[in-house]
Amino acid sequence: MAAQFGRRLRRGATSGAIVAAAVAALAASQGPGALPPPTDNLSGDSAIGAGDATTPPGGGGGGSATGDSPYYTDLPPLNTPNRPGVAPTAPTVPIVTGPAEAGIPATVLAAYRRAEASVRASDPSCNLPWQLLAGIGKVESGQARGGRVDGNGTTLSPILGPALDGNGFALIQDTDRGAFDGDTTHDRAVGPMQFIPSTWAVWGQDANGDGKKDPNNIYDAAQAAGMYLCAGGRNLAIKADLDRAILSYNRSTEYLTTVLTWFEYYGRGTHTVPDGTGQLPVDRSDRFGPDRPLRPTAPTSPSPSTTPTPDRPSPKPTNPAPTTPPKPTEPTKPPTTEPTRPPVGTPVEIPPTLRVARLKPGTAALTAVTESTFAQAATVTAVDAAGRPVAGVSVRFELPATTDARFPAGATTVTVTSDARGVAKAPALRAGEKAEPFTIRASVPGRSLTAELKATVEVRKADALARVGDAALTVTTGGDYAEVTVEGRLDGALAPGVTVTAVVTDSADSAQQSADGPSFGKDAAGNPVRTKVLKTDANGRLSIKGLVAGEKAGSYVLLLTAPGGGTAKLTLTVTEPATTPPASPDPTTDPAPTASESPSAPASPSGSASASPSASTSPTA
Repeated sequence: MAAQFGRRLRRGATSGAIVAAAVAALAASQGPGALPPPTDNLSGDSAIGAGDATTPPGGGGGGSATGDSPYYTDLPPLNTPNRPGVAPTAPTVPIVTGPAEAGIPATVLAAYRRAEASVRASDPSCNLPWQLLAGIGKVESGQARGGRVDGNGTTLSPILGPALDGNGFALIQDTDRGAFDGDTTHDRAVGPMQFIPSTWAVWGQDANGDGKKDPNNIYDAAQAAGMYLCAGGRNLAIKADLDRAILSYNRSTEYLTTVLTWFEYYGRGTHTVPDGTGQLPVDRSDRFGPDRPLRPTAPTSPSPSTTPTPDRPSPKPTNPAPTTPPKPTEPTKPPTTEPTRPPVGTPVEIPPTLRVARLKPGTAALTAVTESTFAQAATVTAVDAAGRPVAGVSVRFELPATTDARFPAGATTVTVTSDARGVAKAPALRAGEKAEPFTIRASVPGRSLTAELKATVEVRKADALARVGDAALTVTTGGDYAEVTVEGRLDGALAPGVTVTAVVTDSADSAQQSADGPSFGKDAAGNPVRTKVLKTDANGRLSIKGLVAGEKAGSYVLLLTAPGGGTAKLTLTVTEPATTPPASPDPTTDPAPTASESPSAPASPSGSASASPSASTSPTA
C-alpha cells in the first residue's frame, strides 16, 4: 500500500502552510468556478442553516465516520488546473473544459456547494470549503460513481462497502438490522460519502427536504459530512483542526494525505461534467480494483518448477559479450469501467441545470373552489440566456405554509423535470377548506433561479336557498322544532359544499341575533347559541336539527345566508302552553252551606232563602 501510494505522492504539495492558506482563501472567495450558492433549502422545508441542520453532541466520538472502510487511492495528475501553490482569491465563471480529473458531476457539485452554504450559515466559524467535501467524495466513492444519481441526487443503485466482519477490516456488528446497508450480520459503509449505519443514525440529515435521511442521497450525505467534519468546534482554516477532521472520517495517515491532495487540486480549479460521466477511480486502499475481489485469496505454495534456486558459479570463467539491459516496461493497470470521455481541452456539454437561465411562469389562471381540484396545473418554462427552452431541468414546486392546498398524497413540495418544450408541469393541485390567495414557488435545485405563480381558492357559492316542505314551524315555550331541510342552488344547479350561516333574529327585517328567541342549544358556558354555521351536502342540501324554543312566546325568524347571495327566511313561532281557567261563582247568590258547616239545617225545597231574597218580600200569587 505504502509503495503504491508513494510512487505518485508529491512530497510537500500539501504542506500545512499551503493547505491552511487554501482553506482561508476559499472561505473568503467561495472557491474557483463558483456558482452562486443556493439561497434556500433545496426542498423548501427550511432555510439554509436551519431546520434539520442540528449538530449532535459529542463531536464524532472516538470512532470514524466510515469505520475505516477501504477507499480509493488514485491521485490527481501532476499538472494542476492553475498555477501550483496559489489559491484563487475571487470567484470565477464556471469552466467547462480542463483535465478530466478536475471534472465533478453537476448534481454532485451542487450538493457540495449547498452543504457548504448550509454549514456556513449554521456554523460560520468552521470555515468549511466545498472542495474538502469533494476531496472526501472522490476517495470514498469516486464522486458517487461518476455522478450516477437521479434528479433528486439519489444514487441509481446503493453504494456499499465490504462487510466489516474483522477479516481484513474492522469488526462492527450490525447496528441497523440491515435498514441502510442490507446486512443484518455486520455493518457496511453506505452511500457516496460512505457512512456506517451507526454514524448515520447520529449525523444523518434531510438536506433535500423529501422527509427522509438517506445516506444514498448526495445532498443528505454531503450535508451530514460537512457537519461531521465541523464537530467539536473545529475551525478548518487551522491545519491541526483540518487534519483532525479528516482523520475522524478515516483513521489513516495515507487517507489524510490522499484527501488533502485532492482538496488542494480541486481548490485550483474544477469544472462540471454531466451526471454519470465523471472519471471513475481505479486503485483501492485494499490493493484491489473495483472489478476484483475485496480481499486477496490465501497465498499458494510455489510449485517446484518455479522455486528459485541460488546462482552457481560457472566451472569455467567466460567473457560474455556485453548486452544491453532491457528497457523497463510501464506497469499495466487493470481495466477500468470508466465511461468514454472527451479529450482534455474538448468542450463538454453543459448540463441542463447550468444551461437554464430563467424560469418563465405559466400564464394559466390557477383558481379553484374550496375542496376541489384546480382546473389548471402549475407550470413554468425553463429557458436559456437566449430564450430557448431547456429540457431535462429539475424544477421544484413548493406550497407556502399558510395554505391547506396540497399536491397528490398530501405533499407540499414536488420535483418534476422539464419536457422537450422546456415546460415543467406540477401534478394536480387540490384546494383545502381555506378560501384565500397564495403563491406557489418554483425553483431549480442548486441554483438561485425562482419563479412565482399566483393561485386563488374561492368559497363555494349558492345564489338561492329554499326550504323543502311547508309545515308551520310552531312550538310551545321550551319545545323542540322538527328537523328543517334547506336546498342550495347556483345558476339552477344543486350547490354542494356551500357554507350557510343560520341566525335566529327577532324579525324578517333584522339581521341581528335575537336575545330571547329559539336557539341551537347552549354552549359550554351555558349560554344559548343562536348563530350556527352549516354546510350543504353532496346533494346540495343541509338539515337544521336541534332547534329549541325559548321561554318567551312570540314570532321570530331563522335567517339563512350563503356566499353568492342565496338567502332564506323561515318564521319560527313560540306559543304559551294551552290552559283551562277555573269556573267563577255567581256573585248574586250565597253559597249553600255544606254539610260540614250546617249539618242540622233543613233543606229548602226551593233552594236557599238567601239565594232568592225576593221570595220573602214578594208573596206568591
